[in-house]
Amino acid sequence: MSDKPRRRLPRSVREQEIIDAALRVFSKRGYRAAVVDEIAEQAGISKPMVYLYLGSKEGLFIACIRREARRLVTTFREAASAKESPEERLWAGLGAFFAFVAERRDSWVVLHRQAPEQSETVAAELATARQSVMAEVTGLVGDGITKGQAPAVGLSKVDADFVAHALVGAADSLTDWMERHPDETPERVTLRLMNMTWVGMRDVLAGDVWTPPEAPA
Repeated sequence: MSDKPRRRLPRSVREQEIIDAALRVFSKRGYRAAVVDEIAEQAGISKPMVYLYLGSKEGLFIACIRREARRLVTTFREAASAKESPEERLWAGLGAFFAFVAERRDSWVVLHRQAPEQSETVAAELATARQSVMAEVTGLVGDGITKGQAPAVGLSKVDADFVAHALVGAADSLTDWMERHPDETPERVTLRLMNMTWVGMRDVLAGDVWTPPEAPA
């Protein structure tokens, strides 16, 4: 740790500095290989102080998940709420999501790649975060269905939930695809996903529903 005297900071500020350091270490080392000594060194405080603030290595990891998941949901919500039509809101929300992934790689590595491998407590935190994102997307999709031009098609809350799960699952998967295609911008990835999903949903709302061909006699 540095020999410089430790700054006196409010507890809330100090906790954020520790979480910042923990996020960097967990992203780089992985949960199992990460050590609190390195987190303390990067945060500029002693190891006992890290434990005093956040309790344990698992406590640090959970704090990272909670903060970054909250940031992701807030980013998505604020971007979407700035638009008017359902498709523009979904476009803005998905664009903000992919920008978050591109700009906050440490956050996404912890949320997407490491958290699923951890304890039940960590898994529960991740599930809560995922449900928050799912609720936002479901609301946007449900709004689009409600404002559709062909209510006789029979779309329902189940349809909105189905499409939301498909979108979130696709977005999760596409974050790995983005890493393999670094030239693809968040805007381009969002456009591809919108063309694959919203255009299809718009056709369904207009009554153009695909049905399997009848089996031959």
